[in-house]
Amino acid sequence: MFIDLSASDTGQVGLEMYHLISELYPICRSITGNGVRKSLHILQKFIPLEIHEVPTGMKVFDWTVPKEWNIRDAYVKNSRGEKVIDFQLSNLHLLNYSIPIHKKLPLAELKEHLYTLPEAPDWIPYRTSYYKENWGFCLSHNALENLEEGEYEVYIDSSLQDGHLTYGEYYLPGETEDEVLFSCHICHPSLCNDNLSGMALATFLAKRLTLQPRRYSYRFLFIPGTIGSITWLCLNKNITHNIRHGLVISGVGDKGEITYKRSRHGNAEIDQAVTHILKHLGEKYRIEEFSPYGYDERQYCSPGFNLPVGRLTRTPFGKYEEYHTSADNLEFVSSKHLENSWIVYLAVIDVLENSRIYNSKNPMCEPQLGKRGLYGMLGGEQDKKDIEMAMLWVLNLSDGTHTLLDIANRAGISFEMVTRATTALLQVGLLQK
Repeated sequence: MFIDLSASDTGQVGLEMYHLISELYPICRSITGNGVRKSLHILQKFIPLEIHEVPTGMKVFDWTVPKEWNIRDAYVKNSRGEKVIDFQLSNLHLLNYSIPIHKKLPLAELKEHLYTLPEAPDWIPYRTSYYKENWGFCLSHNALENLEEGEYEVYIDSSLQDGHLTYGEYYLPGETEDEVLFSCHICHPSLCNDNLSGMALATFLAKRLTLQPRRYSYRFLFIPGTIGSITWLCLNKNITHNIRHGLVISGVGDKGEITYKRSRHGNAEIDQAVTHILKHLGEKYRIEEFSPYGYDERQYCSPGFNLPVGRLTRTPFGKYEEYHTSADNLEFVSSKHLENSWIVYLAVIDVLENSRIYNSKNPMCEPQLGKRGLYGMLGGEQDKKDIEMAMLWVLNLSDGTHTLLDIANRAGISFEMVTRATTALLQVGLLQK
């Protein structure tokens, strides 16, 4: 059954995703630590997420699970005792993974640890130092310009010690062990589009799929970027052969056009399915070829795994000026665009679920459709000819080698039209699986 994209839940789901983003927004997340755990516990209110802990020091291929980082407070005070940089006002103010420090130093020395965006002087940049011990603060360039000469007190109440890397996983079994993988990163602090929109969409996709029959099994991963996917792949390499399709979810809440980055295969079924949906969506879209630079798709598509995993976003990372800045906030994303992304993902899932292979039970020449009541019986005048042509294509290419997606692409018609035609032909006994 084709998913009804006009169903009542699509009118509400955008708002629900936005509310989830709003709840997660204040939390300071990183690649490890309590911020990640707190965020995953919030997601558990929506889906029965399993939380995994991987110890510091574990070797995962060429990488090592890092020390766990937690932050309680951080600030910079001027000589009058006034906080000129305050972590409590924005968690982006702190260089992520900063080591603990408490000292006084002159402005010139302090500036060596300050990061700004001169080209966007009102915004705070997001910066990290995951794999090199360092400390620092981020602030608007205008705030930097207003700092006076003198002595400053620097205070960072953080810990960097042996602990765990934490990630969430939700597995939904289907009729087969063949899997569809959805992966999102959970390692950024208060960034709405780059981080939280993917978490919210993945959560509500999982919630929706829980309620419907599934041909495929589905696996949802909520992982820290790069080290998370590497860790999961290392721990689960014996089951990755089950992954038939996959998408990395990120940046799905902004107003930009939908953009798809192909898998390393280039023409895997997931590549064809997404491209087909975008072609028939009636909106602008972009297709990018695979490259080994990007988000976690580059790990899933590494040559040792070569999984059919693409990345489906709106504006790609680094292609909007708000990326990795304080301007990627609750005003930058909208329930409208979250809902639009949700609809696209549901349509892709529908193609994957329903693109089966059929055989015509009447392959010797064209069967007579009129005597079976199939001419003019479906739809209105506007699409009657389209559905009739779709039936002819389905009958002609249902030879045990073509999927319904193959047929839709070959015929240049929408998958929805092909599934309607298939349903009609099955009902009169002209097709069999």
